[in-house]
Amino acid sequence: MSSSIADRLILKSQRGALLALPALLVAVFALHFRSAADFFNFQWSYTPRPPAEVVPSLIATGNHAPLLHDPHVMVYLALPLFLLCASGLYVLGRRARPLASLVAMAIPVVGVIYLGGLFGMWAAFYRGLGELDPRFVEGATATFAAMSAPKGAFLLTTSLAKLAFLGIALQALALVGTRLIPRWSPLLVVVGCAIFLAFWDLDNWMLIGSVLMLLGFLPMRAALSSGHLLPAAALPAHEGLAATVTRASNS
Repeated sequence: MSSSIADRLILKSQRGALLALPALLVAVFALHFRSAADFFNFQWSYTPRPPAEVVPSLIATGNHAPLLHDPHVMVYLALPLFLLCASGLYVLGRRARPLASLVAMAIPVVGVIYLGGLFGMWAAFYRGLGELDPRFVEGATATFAAMSAPKGAFLLTTSLAKLAFLGIALQALALVGTRLIPRWSPLLVVVGCAIFLAFWDLDNWMLIGSVLMLLGFLPMRAALSSGHLLPAAALPAHEGLAATVTRASNS
């Protein structure tokens, strides 16, 4: 496969990810609401449900729904989209701000590792409890409370997972003023990511953040499709992505 064909496939995947990731997040968070009234119940800080309510509910419900219908599993399996989005944003910003774009890209790439650990953990918790014998509800409740307490390894994993959204926001900031996309586009992405970080675990706020990210990504996706990434671009059309990363790191 020639480098030009490979680059076109990479760009196509990046364009698709800029649409698929926020759209998936919108769908996943929407699945958490049983009615419109639930969505409009806005809170300023997250108060987790007591384990004494969560564990018996999960045991009683069981795992009747297919694995892929679990919102945690859906996001867990879609995490590679974060990497495609990060690389797509780098492609947009590399010619105007190569070093800043490269450094900013590294943050979500690292963050998605810990985000995978977080969603993998929640998926294992919820699916595992769905298989539990009701006789062991008391021990399961105590175990769940200890494992999900906001301290230690759980707090560390949650905190590092936020780097995924912080990095996307920094990548969007690197695009401000490049004249490649409207100024409002990266600002919407930044605000959307900021909502994620400020209202972590509050599903209605994070749904709003996902919508803002989706709207902000649309002009970026169009820019990746335009065939010219910046007016001052001097890179040959056939140059491979790996060579571009090397050039940016040396600048």
